[in-house]
Amino acid sequence: MIKVHHLENSRSQRVVWLLEELGVEYQIVTYRRDPKTLLAPASLKRVHPLGKSPVITDEAHDGRVIAESGAIIEYLVERFDDGSLRPPSGSDESLRYRFWLHHAEGSAMPPLVMGLVFSMLGKPPVPALIRPVGKLLGKGVQQKFLDPQIKDLLAFWETELERSTWFAGDAFSGADIQMSFPVLAIAGSGGLEGYPRLAAFLSSCRARDAYQRAVEKAGEFSL
Repeated sequence: MIKVHHLENSRSQRVVWLLEELGVEYQIVTYRRDPKTLLAPASLKRVHPLGKSPVITDEAHDGRVIAESGAIIEYLVERFDDGSLRPPSGSDESLRYRFWLHHAEGSAMPPLVMGLVFSMLGKPPVPALIRPVGKLLGKGVQQKFLDPQIKDLLAFWETELERSTWFAGDAFSGADIQMSFPVLAIAGSGGLEGYPRLAAFLSSCRARDAYQRAVEKAGEFSL
């Protein structure tokens, strides 16, 4: 039994989706964000010292704890996949697969998370007296620094999807589950306009039965 420690509206949705694709028995333990700070509750630190989600425990292996999205996907695919969710080892597609597993969190998410943080500088709980300055600072960083990076990312992804239907090739894989999160994050702010292949990718993800079951159980991420 795999136990998914699921923080609401978070990256852990991907793990639930993967488990649905794999047809593996699992249990969801849901954690609620602090309504003011939106941070994870301290109870997650009892599972993993960093207190972040996603994290899973493999009850069949003495409660083995696995954290980080990419590491979780690799672990579950290696443990349960019959070969349908990853390309053959040594193939060009396997190199692309590995790249996208790491790119999603290593390059794609940092500017998106920074954008979210800077967008909150003009809102509570930032003290009212400095909110106007915080808002201007956040807007400046977004326009001058983050927006160009995100534009480069979108152009890169769109071009890569000209090569194949999915990110690692013409077959759906765990890399697409990993990449769904940054694409969803950008889609939530209307950022996919002008990127038809990315929009089609997201539509294809949402059309999968396993994705729909995951959304029913864990919700769909919304930035």
